Amino acid sequence: MHHIRYFLAVGETLNLTRAAERCHVAQPALTRAIKALESELGGELIRRERALSHLTELGQRMLPMLRQCYDTALAAKKVAASIRNGEAAPLSIAVSHTVALGRFAPTLRELSRALPGLQLKLYRGSGSEVAEYLRLGTAELAIAGPLEEPWSRLDSLRLFDEPFGLVVSGTHRLATRDTAEFKDLASETLLINTGCEMVGELRACLEANGILETAAHQVATQEDLLALVKADLGVAIIPVGTMETNGLCRIPLKQLNLVRSVSVYTFAGRQRATACGTLFNMLRAADWGFNTGRSNRPKLVDDGTQAH
Repeated sequence: MHHIRYFLAVGETLNLTRAAERCHVAQPALTRAIKALESELGGELIRRERALSHLTELGQRMLPMLRQCYDTALAAKKVAASIRNGEAAPLSIAVSHTVALGRFAPTLRELSRALPGLQLKLYRGSGSEVAEYLRLGTAELAIAGPLEEPWSRLDSLRLFDEPFGLVVSGTHRLATRDTAEFKDLASETLLINTGCEMVGELRACLEANGILETAAHQVATQEDLLALVKADLGVAIIPVGTMETNGLCRIPLKQLNLVRSVSVYTFAGRQRATACGTLFNMLRAADWGFNTGRSNRPKLVDDGTQAH
């Protein structure tokens, strides 16, 4: 692990002297460690050129992989120390209104088992609000769809993709249909979630298919949108992973090809606390396979289920 730490320092500074100073070791010791790592990996990692050094192709390939390895090892040590010492582990997370928390519940449950002192603080918001929580340090980690204004110090890790789909009330005239088309929505009142990270893309898709927002209700949260759909005050196009309630029905919508990526975001360069680093690595290691296939029949959505 020391060899990897030295290599990461060289990869960030591209200077053996500065890397040795950062790692608090003599330069010859750092050089020997790099050579040992090169010997183990079977190739040259760094090309030395006087004051500056350059990563070889192998070095460039290894850098992100070894950084992940090193971060994971540090997280494992922190978890062990936390369990051993029984320390409190506060964690603040910002989650977009449109992201269903249920999919992340098993990971949070495992995190709670690993960190008995876990103290979770959860924030909800629109995409811009989630980004601001992260920027200000109110939240250490965020989970959301694509953020409109990413900044240079925003790190993101894509977790999974979610297609959008049409949702109506169980008593709506389209509820018994196998499929629907955009022309079927021409006379419908649309419900638009203005807090959705992809509201711009959704509006562009509607306009491209001849659907105007002249008859539309705008809401700020997914919860309110679903309540209005259930009350039969309109129909909506939302991500398929959104948590739903009884009385809603999802119908395949032809020509709809809108997909969003859900990612985990952190502030680059900001040291992660034990709980934050551990959760990030657990999310990175989790299997986020998601079947986007849909059946030909609409399905009434019950609590805790996903309709396709």
